[in-house]
Amino acid sequence: MTLSLYSAVVPNYVQILGAVRRLLDKAEAHCAETGCDPADLHKARLADDMLPFGYQVKSCSAHSIGAIDGVRAGVFSPDMNPWPTTFDGLREAIDHALAAVEALDPDEINGFVGRDMKFTMGEMTMPFIAEDFLLSFSQPNFYFHATTAYDILRWKGVKLGKRDFMGRPRLKA
Repeated sequence: MTLSLYSAVVPNYVQILGAVRRLLDKAEAHCAETGCDPADLHKARLADDMLPFGYQVKSCSAHSIGAIDGVRAGVFSPDMNPWPTTFDGLREAIDHALAAVEALDPDEINGFVGRDMKFTMGEMTMPFIAEDFLLSFSQPNFYFHATTAYDILRWKGVKLGKRDFMGRPRLKA
């Protein structure tokens, strides 16, 4: 059986977006249980030169459905709009991305193969074909931001384990 672009990308987005959604619920419960100010979590960053938790969560949406929208348009640029600063706002962003990804048509995604597109940021432009953009650029960014969000929460004391990051694996039926 040949692995399709759809099956190499979309189920992974679904799995990890669902896990990030549950991370938000656990983080909010942690704040309620411990008296931690939610704003402290939303602003938290692992290093001074990194962007905070809220940006990391927002970027999971940007590098999933945002990447697909970029391939559709032929260009992807980072979304520099402010990120949500509340758990409800972050959940809304993830819920939107998850619903949009779950609604993707496999034929459309597989039809992207070989399509030219580019990543732009300011004056910089990086040319790609769609599958290379999704698999070698956007998907690694997606995992980076999901991992960083998880790591920030762990560092701030939210009780999480590896299963919380991985979400629900796709088991044989």
